[in-house]
Amino acid sequence: MTAPSFATLALSPQMQANLQRLGYLEMTAIQAASLPAALLGKDIIAQAKTGSGKTAAFALALLANLNTRRFAVQSLVLCPTRELADQVTAEIRRLARAEDNIKVVTLCGGVPLRGQLATLEHGAHVVVGTPGRVMDHLERGSLRLDALNTLVLDEADRMLDMGFLDDIATVARQCPPERQTLLFSATYPEGIAKLAAQFMRSPLAVKVEAQHAGAQIEQRWYEVTEAQRLPAVARLLDHFRPASTLAFCNTKARCREVAADLQARGFSALALHGELEQRERDQVLVRFANRSCSVLVATDVAARGLDIANLAAVINVDVTPDAEVHVHRIGRTGRAGESGLALCLASLDEMGAVGRIEVLQGRESAWFPLDELTPTGKGPLVPPMATLHIQGGRKEKIRPGDVLGALTADLGYTREQVGKIDVNEFSTYVAVERGIANDAAARLDAGRIKGKSVKVRVLED
Repeated sequence: MTAPSFATLALSPQMQANLQRLGYLEMTAIQAASLPAALLGKDIIAQAKTGSGKTAAFALALLANLNTRRFAVQSLVLCPTRELADQVTAEIRRLARAEDNIKVVTLCGGVPLRGQLATLEHGAHVVVGTPGRVMDHLERGSLRLDALNTLVLDEADRMLDMGFLDDIATVARQCPPERQTLLFSATYPEGIAKLAAQFMRSPLAVKVEAQHAGAQIEQRWYEVTEAQRLPAVARLLDHFRPASTLAFCNTKARCREVAADLQARGFSALALHGELEQRERDQVLVRFANRSCSVLVATDVAARGLDIANLAAVINVDVTPDAEVHVHRIGRTGRAGESGLALCLASLDEMGAVGRIEVLQGRESAWFPLDELTPTGKGPLVPPMATLHIQGGRKEKIRPGDVLGALTADLGYTREQVGKIDVNEFSTYVAVERGIANDAAARLDAGRIKGKSVKVRVLED
């Protein structure tokens, strides 16, 4: 059965042309199930996992609802984390290219209010943000929702997990009652039904079954005792030698423990959990995405909304008690037709959770002996890149091209020696080949970018 085409939807010719340019030809299951009703203005509860195309599903609906000549906030998307909000903003902007001058603004914590206040003063059509920061702006009067026609709750289950129920209720009460509400959630806990009953009008419920890991993901299970668990993570990395690995833990404490153990063994590993300050979190994510770090050890909440390209392996250090979460975890690897590796450690105490995963996936787990993990003798994995941190970002009008020019035209490095460049509000991060990192940092620090002296250092574990 072929997937329905976007051409069957009642979208403007400009939008259809833009979808063609972006390569959006056939709808994913969640788009086909939710978009026709969403475009008719119906409230929708959609259950679908991360990576299923849900962002485009609600983005196309809210863009179709916009009156671009009216300079007021007409759509609000609430997300659990800043990373997800940034991804949603980027996707809405890509889809909005069909229309002139659609202004999309991100409102998240960890970023100074000053810049956000100035941006809102200039007007916006779409706001994407986290509940706490959106509430800040509502209380200050810098954000008004009286012209709102679409409210989207993205990853609503995670927002409930993170204790945002009261904040969502406060925001929803400030939206016009006749608006459209679109709620997207990977799982359907009891709180979602309560949320829907409070804020939605006769919603249509749409569910797309969790995509079971296909042939492109090889799942391997290893039984461990508690004493074996930490050393087993290092053994898996040494045996399979994946270029990039996301290791999932059930708790922040385990996260810190695993990262510290791997670092002590010489691996380039960083931890991502809820207690990191925003600046630390940004640095961790930048370094993992630009291949300056081999292993990212994270909790499910911290990793929610992350989309890391070309992820070679996922390691489940702990078995999650929620079988659907397991499917989301391993679905981070083996994307876009690539093969992926999902390596899972389980103790006898966790076999009940393993059983639930087997029921959901409709097959038995494939178990392998720990003894098969033989040391290669090649030593810990060394990432190919290192990250330079430059003090100065968008506020100083620094652009990626300025940094690339300083490294290549001014200092004589080749384009191939320079990797991903990320410019934030006050900081810039640039990946360079590991062998030139210290030399490049020292020379940049002594030189200039855009005619100005800058402070530069290499970020170390």
